[in-house]
Amino acid sequence: MQTTAESSSMLTTNPLQQQVAEAMGNHSLPISKLLRLMWAIEADKSPTNENLRAQLRARIGAPLAS
Repeated sequence: MQTTAESSSMLTTNPLQQQVAEAMGNHSLPISKLLRLMWAIEADKSPTNENLRAQLRARIGAPLAS
């Protein structure tokens, strides 16, 4: 299990696009990690992140069985 320090360092070392792609494929990822990733995307106000925001919002709102 990762600690908070490891989780936050993961957010800074991996590109956001890669992290969103991993989150889209990992349906067992806890909602807390998805929300931290969304926070990181929101903190980076780059207009290129709009697609990442939409993907992650869809993943957060997806049914658990999908």
